[in-house]
Amino acid sequence: MAHDRAGRPARPTDLVDIAHLVTAYYSRVPDPAEPSQQVVFGTSGHRGSSEDCAFNEAHIMAITQAIVEYRATRDITGPVYLARDTHALSEPAWTTALEVLAGNDVTAVIDARDRYTPTPALSHAVLRHNRGGTKHQADGIVVTPSHNPPRDGGFKYNPPHGGPADTKATDAIAARANELLRGGLSAVKRVSLTQALSTHVERYDYLDHYVADLPNALNLDAIRGAGIRMGADPMGGASVDYWEEIGQRFDLELEVVNPFVDPTWRFMTLDSDGKIRMDPSSRHAMAALVGIKDDYDISTGNDADADRHGIVTPDGGLMNPNHFLAVAIEYLVANRMWWDALTKIGKTVVSSSMIDRVVNVLGRDVYEVPVGFKWFVPGLFSGSLAFGGEESAGASFLRMDGTVWTTDKDGILLALLAAEIAAVTGQTPSARYGELERQYGSPAYARIDAAATSAQKAKLAALTPDAVTGTEIAGEEITGILTTARGNGAPLGGLKVTTENAWFAARPSGTEDKYKIYAESFLGSEHLTQVQAAAEEMVNQALAE
Repeated sequence: MAHDRAGRPARPTDLVDIAHLVTAYYSRVPDPAEPSQQVVFGTSGHRGSSEDCAFNEAHIMAITQAIVEYRATRDITGPVYLARDTHALSEPAWTTALEVLAGNDVTAVIDARDRYTPTPALSHAVLRHNRGGTKHQADGIVVTPSHNPPRDGGFKYNPPHGGPADTKATDAIAARANELLRGGLSAVKRVSLTQALSTHVERYDYLDHYVADLPNALNLDAIRGAGIRMGADPMGGASVDYWEEIGQRFDLELEVVNPFVDPTWRFMTLDSDGKIRMDPSSRHAMAALVGIKDDYDISTGNDADADRHGIVTPDGGLMNPNHFLAVAIEYLVANRMWWDALTKIGKTVVSSSMIDRVVNVLGRDVYEVPVGFKWFVPGLFSGSLAFGGEESAGASFLRMDGTVWTTDKDGILLALLAAEIAAVTGQTPSARYGELERQYGSPAYARIDAAATSAQKAKLAALTPDAVTGTEIAGEEITGILTTARGNGAPLGGLKVTTENAWFAARPSGTEDKYKIYAESFLGSEHLTQVQAAAEEMVNQALAE
């Protein structure tokens, strides 16, 4: 059940105390013996709040030192591209990282405008630096907790391929960071901010390089020629300057709906749980933008680091992320003539099976991976994956010529693609999805979140096919019980059960104290409810053992 104020404007009592949050970052010292206060990389970096002793100066000192040591073992000798979003804890953590990098004689590449840098712009910059196999390869750090609430901080590492680090890398970094914490940070090298800025910093215009390159990935001429009216909501995040520049540079009918940056996010409507969360896939968080949907042909939202997208149309309101992924894939395969016909389409294990049906008719192969965009990185980098997308509204795709654009999620790119689709086809993405449903069936899809302890999450991640003792789910014979992904054979960190017309997947959250059950049925909402009930019964039984 949604919170009774979900979708309504935040009140003063909903806002975080920024001064208290930042003070806690510097003054509170985590206990490395307490699991909740250790460094833990989830599906997308280390996240937590300074008030919980989960994201404090000590953590960032340790993680940055660990990254420096890790890159040395991989002979990464170039600079570190360093980006931050608009969360209150991002600038303090960015400063700490800068001081530790300089203390280790590592050059940091920071924004030339002293502004915010979206995750896709960081990925784009790293790839640009390393293009051609330069001897001194660069990597990157993005200080962001993505769409998490204002009280949280986050820290992500992107190796020279430009995308999220794989589990092997993050496990090594986290292990070393926790070792440094246990050692009282005595092995951390650090200089003052003044010294770092004067001796170990290069400046780079992330915005200019990213925006100038967009015509190589998108048909912006079509958007301008069709007069598509766009309303872009940065949702108080790092894309705020980017949208203004995109509209002006390419002469688009584009209005930045909300140009404000405020680390309390007082202008947001509350998410389903009554918290402020910058999730562009949530109808509650996007309620204000949906309320003005008729003012634009396409309205879009991005989270705080702009790696996620939300698409709003006059006829459909906020699109389900799965629906837009299916439409985007169909459109791109038909309109990117220079893409190799052998390239695959990437989806996560919990994304809609509508994608499978669309891709099969297109004559392409689906590359299904566990949850986490990091699994798409090798394919996007090499060009063997034309598209990689997640049900949580994160995706990227190749340039027009079939080479890599970004190896991290790009919410700006996907938002502009929605406008391109409307311009070229004359249909909104939501109208096109209606046609896909008439052709392939109408799936009912839902996700259930429930609280879970660390121990319960570990149990869920370790489930084996033996956990499913029956032969059918909601009246249909079970056709598959998966604990590894079909595409790359990687462990799912949970379980997926399939039937001819339905499936469910259960897995622990990588960023919050929750577990998640995803389910879908092409037999309607009533059947979906039965699938969910069977899934919940199985998970509860497993957690109780």
